[in-house]
Amino acid sequence: MSLRGVGRRVMKACSRGRLRQLGLAAVGALAFGCLLLIASFYAVPLPERLSANTSPVVLWADGTPAHVFLAEDDRWRVAVDVDDVDPDYVDALIRLEDKRFFGHVGVDPIAIGRAAVLNARRGRVVSGGSTLTMQLVRMVEPRPRSLRSKLVEAWRAVQIEWFFTKDQIAGAYLTFAPYGKNLEGVEAASWAYFGHGADELSTTEIATLLAVPQAPNSRYPSPRNERRLGDARHEIARFLVLEGVTSTAGTEAKEILREIEETSVPTQLKPFPRSMPVVSRWLLERYPTRTRIHSTIHRDKQRRVASHARTARFRLQEQGIHHGAVVVSDNQTGEVVALVGNLTPEGKASGDQIPMFDVPRSPGSALKPFIYALAIDEGMALPEQLIEDVPATYLGYAPTNYDGEYRGLVALEQALSQSLNLPFVFLLRDVGVDAFLARLRIMGVEHLSDEPDTYGLGLAVGGVEVTPLEVTGMYTALANAGTYRPLRVTGPGHEPPEGAQVMRQGSAWLTRRGLRLRDRPDFPDRLQYAAVQSSIHWKTGTSFGHRDAWSCGSDPQYTACVWVGNADRSPARNLVGAEAAGPLMFNVLESLSDPGLDGWVDPRPNDLVEVEVDAYSGFIPTEASPSTKRVWALEDRVPSSVDPFHIRLEIDLANGHVVHAGCRGDRQTRQETFVVYPSGVRRWLSTRAVRGRPPPPYAPGCRPQQRGEELEIMSPISGEVRALIPGMARDDQEIPLEAKLAWSGSVSWFVNGKWLGTVDADSTVWWVPEPGEHEVVARDEHGHIDTVRFKVIGAERLARGG
Repeated sequence: MSLRGVGRRVMKACSRGRLRQLGLAAVGALAFGCLLLIASFYAVPLPERLSANTSPVVLWADGTPAHVFLAEDDRWRVAVDVDDVDPDYVDALIRLEDKRFFGHVGVDPIAIGRAAVLNARRGRVVSGGSTLTMQLVRMVEPRPRSLRSKLVEAWRAVQIEWFFTKDQIAGAYLTFAPYGKNLEGVEAASWAYFGHGADELSTTEIATLLAVPQAPNSRYPSPRNERRLGDARHEIARFLVLEGVTSTAGTEAKEILREIEETSVPTQLKPFPRSMPVVSRWLLERYPTRTRIHSTIHRDKQRRVASHARTARFRLQEQGIHHGAVVVSDNQTGEVVALVGNLTPEGKASGDQIPMFDVPRSPGSALKPFIYALAIDEGMALPEQLIEDVPATYLGYAPTNYDGEYRGLVALEQALSQSLNLPFVFLLRDVGVDAFLARLRIMGVEHLSDEPDTYGLGLAVGGVEVTPLEVTGMYTALANAGTYRPLRVTGPGHEPPEGAQVMRQGSAWLTRRGLRLRDRPDFPDRLQYAAVQSSIHWKTGTSFGHRDAWSCGSDPQYTACVWVGNADRSPARNLVGAEAAGPLMFNVLESLSDPGLDGWVDPRPNDLVEVEVDAYSGFIPTEASPSTKRVWALEDRVPSSVDPFHIRLEIDLANGHVVHAGCRGDRQTRQETFVVYPSGVRRWLSTRAVRGRPPPPYAPGCRPQQRGEELEIMSPISGEVRALIPGMARDDQEIPLEAKLAWSGSVSWFVNGKWLGTVDADSTVWWVPEPGEHEVVARDEHGHIDTVRFKVIGAERLARGG
């Protein structure tokens, strides 16, 4: 082979190697460039405004907006996903602005080339070749229009495409697109332009929404922009028809264009939905990270309830009552279907914007039904049983009835319907404060102190604070056969959560029965409400000092709870549950109730059985019971206490004295039945007519038979601490000494070993207190003794805070 041939071969081989080397170098450079590009994506933060807060939206239960808030930068910007917007609009947007949106990486070389040619032909910039992603960059990071800005936008667009999916990018575009003034995003624009969301849009509306972002300041709806917006809309509509987005048939296309041309463009912005502002702000505070808060509130029910609240406001304000709250829940699901935060939701006064449905207040007597149900649950009482209604003092607490009157003895069911205080103080004493507090916690009451001894028997008459939402949850459980479900204000349409059986079905039914009685003092304006559905059961409450008035009730569908008062806790003479809150509650339930439920009968649950009780006392009858009746009781919780009021005695026919087998001798006797009252009742009845014949005295030498109930000191209570009031004479702060004795007789009283006197067991001895620790001893005529120890704090120590 010649040298030249060898040289050619060598040169050929070198050329191939060089090309290979050049190719490898190019690939390496390209890979290195890609790595640098990707590294730059991570080195430079994404545009900060991409994560800007949007306008929070509170939705009605049907998913439509109830209240739209401004975003933190004072713009109307409602977050949307692609799936939230009419698909015809999304299709039209992509065809108009970026046909190859789903095929490029943020920059479309074909569009850029076409724009360059078009601009060269026209001699001016008529197209920028920007993709939707590049447009998004300009929305969130505006810059002066220049070549350098264009290059930065292109780089930013590729960066965004690296981190986000196409759907996410499209959603961001739909959220940030400018629509004039402080409007951003297609959802906000649709509400401001047309008064509805962007999920369903007409062809005319689609064309309008596509036209404005191209020149938002000169096309947004206003009289000045009317012609420009109309021209742009028509031009875009023609494009959509030509592109086949709306139609492919020529005749139909002409009809669409004619319809669009004949439809006037919007010339002013519509207000955004701003319903229930107090409730919406409260929801936003509870869920600050949510862009959409889907409430359980029903638009129509909310408007009806709010209308009743506004009507009640005029009546209440004349009486010095300025604030209120209404909660309405669905008994089966536990969903709150209406929620009024105040009587004047649009008011300017500071108290008008407080969500009073979530503010703890004293419930007055509104919790009595749950003490009642607990006592039945525990087998401690029946609705027909008599309970004492007499003056009493417990650890310095001396409750009274609202009307200042006492009834001596009253059936428990009547005490509930009449809302008597003393019987429920006695009942709470029997069931236990701690047991009742545990029941309240199970029923969702969160505003309870964990400190021991915080609460006492005052719980029965409002000595605890609860919110209207919490009370509504409790009454909803009562209406729902004793099943408690936490009230839900968000997340409608879900299956109701598994409930907790907080009271037996029978106990709940018996409680509802007592709350349906009509002849009661808290039945407001009886003539006006004479036709109230028999299916409604309710209870009112008035706090101490007339600071809170409540009325809570239920029909088979809904539970409504009304609170009225003053946010600053100032009292008002007319703040009484029956008069201030009752009418509003009845109006609310009447407006929501199904008329077909009138005459509805509450079905009796299967856990109730009929039992025989003494017809007078409601206790298990004894041989002394003159008559009996049958009542309903829990099948496995029938109270075992026997009738304590009737006794059968053997009477000496000669003198009417009581004798017994041990002292009868040859006397002629007969058996007679008498009524014996407890000591407290006998004491109270001392100047009143007594039902039934009291037993006569025993014959001389005949001791009474032991009845299993010995002497018991009722006042003072062992362990209590009495505080003397500074500035008041001790003679005016006497402490009553009272005893309970099953049988009439005398009691001798001793304080610190000093005899004070011997009196009838039904009488009260008054003792002038002295600071220090004291021992009180009571002894009856048969030798029974009871002892209590208590303490008195002097006025000087109390003044020092000791």
